[in-house]
Amino acid sequence: MIRINLLPVRAAQKKARMQGQLIVLVLTLLVTGLVCGGLYAYVAGKVAAEKKEIAEIEKEIQRLKKTIGKVAHFKKLQKEFQAKLDVLDKLKERKTGPVHLLDELSRVLPDKLWLSSFKESGGGVSIKGIGLNEETVAKFMRDLEASPYYRQVELKVTEQTSKDGLKLQKFDISCRTETPKKPKAK
Repeated sequence: MIRINLLPVRAAQKKARMQGQLIVLVLTLLVTGLVCGGLYAYVAGKVAAEKKEIAEIEKEIQRLKKTIGKVAHFKKLQKEFQAKLDVLDKLKERKTGPVHLLDELSRVLPDKLWLSSFKESGGGVSIKGIGLNEETVAKFMRDLEASPYYRQVELKVTEQTSKDGLKLQKFDISCRTETPKKPKAK
């Protein structure tokens, strides 16, 4: 019987199988490395794009902060100008106040009543004068109270005096001034 030694063939087959598995292993590792490298590059690209976008947004925020600072400065200036305009309006209002007070006083002044003194200070008015009788003084006080410019009219002193044979009433009145509110324009 012939004997054939198949051992080296088996060893050669085993060695060939081993080389095939080794090649598959290397190829698998290579493909896995390429896939991981591709994923890494993709994620790194996304991160870089996000960082770039964040940098642009931060630049925009800085630009807007400057703009907001300018707006705040303009609002401050606007408030200052409005305060100045309010002061000017008050000054204009006060400028015409005494004119209205005296005009209203002359309007309500009865025929038989004469003023000897008119003093206005800090919103308070002191009026002194002489009237023909008590009714004339009372009518003057009622008309003065009905005026939109005078409030809290009080008779401080009244006394009877005589001048050239006539009996007259000397009076001293105190009151407060008030500026009527102007209707606001719509």
